[in-house]
Amino acid sequence: MAEELRDKVVVITGASSGIGRATALAFAAEGAAVVLAARRQAALHEVAEDCIDAGGRAMVVPCDVTDSEQVERLARRAVEAFGCIDVWVNNAGVIAFGRFEETPPDVFGRVVQTDLFGVVNGCRAVLPYFLDRGEGVIVNVASIVSQTGQRYATAYAAAKHAVRGFTESLRQELVDEPDVHVCTVMPGAIDTPLWQHAANYTGRAIKPPASLSAPEEVARCIVALALDPKREVHVGGIGRLAAIQQAIAPGLTEKASARMFERGMFDNKPAPDSSGSTLRPMAEYNGASGGWMEREPDDRGPAGSERRFSWTNLALFLLPIGLMSRLPAGAPWR
Repeated sequence: MAEELRDKVVVITGASSGIGRATALAFAAEGAAVVLAARRQAALHEVAEDCIDAGGRAMVVPCDVTDSEQVERLARRAVEAFGCIDVWVNNAGVIAFGRFEETPPDVFGRVVQTDLFGVVNGCRAVLPYFLDRGEGVIVNVASIVSQTGQRYATAYAAAKHAVRGFTESLRQELVDEPDVHVCTVMPGAIDTPLWQHAANYTGRAIKPPASLSAPEEVARCIVALALDPKREVHVGGIGRLAAIQQAIAPGLTEKASARMFERGMFDNKPAPDSSGSTLRPMAEYNGASGGWMEREPDDRGPAGSERRFSWTNLALFLLPIGLMSRLPAGAPWR
């Protein structure tokens, strides 16, 4: 793999932490030149040093993906520095938790601007270069909630649904460009600082589900897509099965998911309202991992309890009912 990716030029948004940081290190380890973009310049320089130590080349370009002019400048800087762009990863994202009516409009709007229009701006900036060369790979990082809903995360789910629809439509527009690829990655719950960076208007402390995957797993998937592009790929947990359940028994799945999220995504302590990193970046939590997988089970919820949340538990609960709904007599289950 290293020979195929050596000296390839990869632009990564949201590279200062989480999946973006893990992806930058994964490409650098293969000898690629990585162009690192995010709002936090100091954190980007830390990532750049790690990428150079890993064997790649790195350049830092501070960028707010909600600003189309900044994203266009990012693309220009990459081409000026390295001569071309081979892979563009639209990864920047923020999240807000809270009931829809209790989430401030500016926070809701910022989530959509970052998670959806950040992808749109990235594609708009890089596509002219890819079309001019006749080749290139775009990887849009969506989520499992681009196919299902998520209680208390209406802005995030709306934006990720839109990312998937936008990417599907863009692929149709590029049907006559066989070497220009647009891929969608749909991670499940990943152990990143997203949870610490989240805006929170629930009144309770947030924690991720019990079934987490490491950000490096998503990074490996993105690197693989750079070599062998695919339309859509699920990463972590059982995202594909969750999507199947939603298609088979949507009403039941929504009710069960709502109850699972209610019981599984909160710590037993209050939390003040906070916009997190949605409106402005936070200096803290710059790692690829959020440290959640390293915590003791009691710190993340009642391990072994029947009330413990995980996509696995949800799917195993819904699977037989979903299968029953495929039978004529099972229509009422929908």
